[in-house]
Amino acid sequence: MRLIKVLDLIAKTLAYSSGIAIGAASITLIYSTTRTFNFAHATMVTWGFYIVFTMQSFLGGSPYYYILFAGLFSAFLGVILYLGVNRPLIKAGVGEITLMMSTLGVDLIYFGFLGAYIDYLLTQYKIYATQFYLELYDFIIPVGGAGYRGIGLVAPLVMITVIILLHLFLTRTRIGIAMRASIENPSLAGLLGINTDVIYLLAWVIGGFLAGLSGGLLSLTMAGYDKVGMDYIVTFFTGSIVGGLYSIFGSLLGGLLIGMGEYIGTYLLSLYVGTWITTYRPAIPLAIMVATLLLKPEGLAAINWSRIYSSIKSLLR
Repeated sequence: MRLIKVLDLIAKTLAYSSGIAIGAASITLIYSTTRTFNFAHATMVTWGFYIVFTMQSFLGGSPYYYILFAGLFSAFLGVILYLGVNRPLIKAGVGEITLMMSTLGVDLIYFGFLGAYIDYLLTQYKIYATQFYLELYDFIIPVGGAGYRGIGLVAPLVMITVIILLHLFLTRTRIGIAMRASIENPSLAGLLGINTDVIYLLAWVIGGFLAGLSGGLLSLTMAGYDKVGMDYIVTFFTGSIVGGLYSIFGSLLGGLLIGMGEYIGTYLLSLYVGTWITTYRPAIPLAIMVATLLLKPEGLAAINWSRIYSSIKSLLR
């Protein structure tokens, strides 16, 4: 029984933190490129949940088959947001606060469509989509007489794949190098003739895809419902801020650490003070976000890792 609980905790922690890491990278990519905090991220993640749920409900089979489609749909939502709202405002020269608030308005629109979609599924197809549990369709890996949930393996592998693909894209392709230049020095990128409009659109496509991918993965480790993205938006933003708002790979690490800290921290506290503490689970990433902004606003990206590595190496000699 103890082994079962340990394996379940490990699987859920890895799955949750990997999903948060991918979602945090989405926020960082869009902000570092377009200087826009994407508050529509919440419902874009939620749509990832519902795309997987819808396709599994109609087509059957494993939810894993449909996670990619969740990413593609949210990428489409990202394109709509950029072309319809973000690009006109950027061209008008508005500030970051206006850009941020505009995404909040779009989030409310996306959320409204989601509510209508949930009602449509119920009235037309008798599919109850107010709350669902796709983890029931997960596969189990036998381990020492117990079972390890598949999402605990798949989610970290997907996260590692995302890291590798992003690295190759940003360092080996012309448009990826141009995007990196736009992130590091937007003014210079424009002077060098880089088409920033294409770069911004691509950032929203990739960022939207990562948001949907995050939702698709998380749908296999927690209950799906209409406000799930909103309930975890603080965790996503904390991962992005802790990792560094201008470091995509830092945000992946930040999201991973925040996800693990939140999940394991809540679990340990519940053992000592009772399960009532789980109600205050969002306070953990919120406290970390405040501490980071006060003590190290640049996040993990500002840490001189090579210096730390050299110090450790010299101590081991």
